[in-house]
Amino acid sequence: MSFDQSDKTNLSRRNALKLGLAAGVGLTVFGMNARIVLADEGQVLKVAHPAFDQDWSPLRGGGRTFRWNSIWWASPMYFDSQGNIKPYVFTSWESADNTVWTFKIDPKAVFSDGSKITSADVKGSWEVASMPNTKSQRADQVLSKVKGYAEIAAGSGNELTGVATPDEGTVVVTLAAADPIFFMRLANHIAPITKASQSRGSDGEEIIDWYKPENKPVFSGPFKLTAIDIDAGKITFEPNENFFGQKPKLARIDITSIEDNVTATSLIKSGEFNAHTELVTSTIIQDLGPEFSAGPLIPTSQHFWFNISRAPMDDPKVRQALIMAVDRDSLFKASYPDGPHRKADQILNSVPGADNSGFEPFPYDPAAAKKLLAESSYGGPERLPKILFVGISAPAIQAAAQFIAEQWRQNLGITAVDMKPQQDSYAGPDQNSVQIFRDDVGTRVPDAVSYLTGSIASTSSNAQNKLGGYKNDKVDSALAEAATKAADDPQRVALAQQAQKAFREDWAFIPWYSQAMSRWATKEVKGLEKNLDWQIAEPWNISIG
Repeated sequence: MSFDQSDKTNLSRRNALKLGLAAGVGLTVFGMNARIVLADEGQVLKVAHPAFDQDWSPLRGGGRTFRWNSIWWASPMYFDSQGNIKPYVFTSWESADNTVWTFKIDPKAVFSDGSKITSADVKGSWEVASMPNTKSQRADQVLSKVKGYAEIAAGSGNELTGVATPDEGTVVVTLAAADPIFFMRLANHIAPITKASQSRGSDGEEIIDWYKPENKPVFSGPFKLTAIDIDAGKITFEPNENFFGQKPKLARIDITSIEDNVTATSLIKSGEFNAHTELVTSTIIQDLGPEFSAGPLIPTSQHFWFNISRAPMDDPKVRQALIMAVDRDSLFKASYPDGPHRKADQILNSVPGADNSGFEPFPYDPAAAKKLLAESSYGGPERLPKILFVGISAPAIQAAAQFIAEQWRQNLGITAVDMKPQQDSYAGPDQNSVQIFRDDVGTRVPDAVSYLTGSIASTSSNAQNKLGGYKNDKVDSALAEAATKAADDPQRVALAQQAQKAFREDWAFIPWYSQAMSRWATKEVKGLEKNLDWQIAEPWNISIG
């Protein structure tokens, strides 16, 4: 019996034992190669992926495949799992007026073929991510304030005119308006740094399948894509030997599509897999232990938003009654009794200003709630129209919505309640058939102003589509003023807190939970902590055992 180097990936400790080989005998028979085999096999991250995704381009800015962007692509900077900003391709950033920003590229930064990462690559990567045909879900969150972005987004341009490249190690960005936290917006993998000549064609558009191994792409992150079989749902990454950061600890990352959550859970329990892209089941902690889904709280929260333009939510006393009739401690226990998320009393979490914000939690007071409903223009439960919830999809969400409905039945006598899983189909002009939207809000930067601007400012999608055209001048003016303050100016936080308190007085939502960013990995997997953008913060640190 003999094994050459090509057998290495097929030989595991389990297979060796099947062959009747004790570890000592194995070393005698196979020599030093056996040690390499067993060490390599032990350092493989085996990931179950919940769908047969057809598109793994790193330029989409969202979706399931986006969760793995950080393993094979570098970003300008990144946030660690504690929300601290760290240099990466960019080693420094500065601005005198918050409008013109200068960034310096790490002179050691290279692609997987050893070629330098240049300012032209950065500019080209941002431009191709901005092109409408690239269909990036979030490029605007990073680049919308850069001069030239509006023209690209409108289809009338293909260059970020505000990005200058005075030399190969310097990027100068001019914004259309001052933004004190622009540098934070770049600290993610939404528009990762690629070799622009490979990802972008002469017409400015993304080159189809440029990232696939057969097209010989180069990579900027700690791992490189070495095999992809879309039909079989298999994708393999191996270390980038020229990575300019810390040497990766893993020998390989194998991602395999397994659509059924029960099957995936079983395979993880048996040890066939040790991680998952995104496993959301109501019994995840009982099935796989608390370590599997543990993780830091990220600035994202889930709530039940009232469409204040729709009866009966157009009456403030009804809204107040509906909120005060719900025991929110029990609401959280009904949906996530074992975590990993945390009960929320307000919108803000995991950003400066979330603690001691001055937002007084809504009280649970069934007697006062009943009195308010009687005092409302509807006079009691009998004259209320049916209340429709949408966005009631996963089991934990169903448990929460049903708990709220039961509280209303017990405490207010309300029985006409309906629930639908669809949400998008009710946005916009159809929103008036819905009174309550279950949805998340959050921010990709650790900033209270950004968080609330996307949640309760009248310009936000949430205010327009979920809150029924909500507009409060106190909220808008406080957030507009806060946005002009520097990131470290105490007034930035104080004004955001003021806006959130003003929103509280409108009684327009039932707070639910602050979201933890789960590891989705067994306890043997180390270093898989994620950041506020759902990305593995430091993929070079992942190890097994």
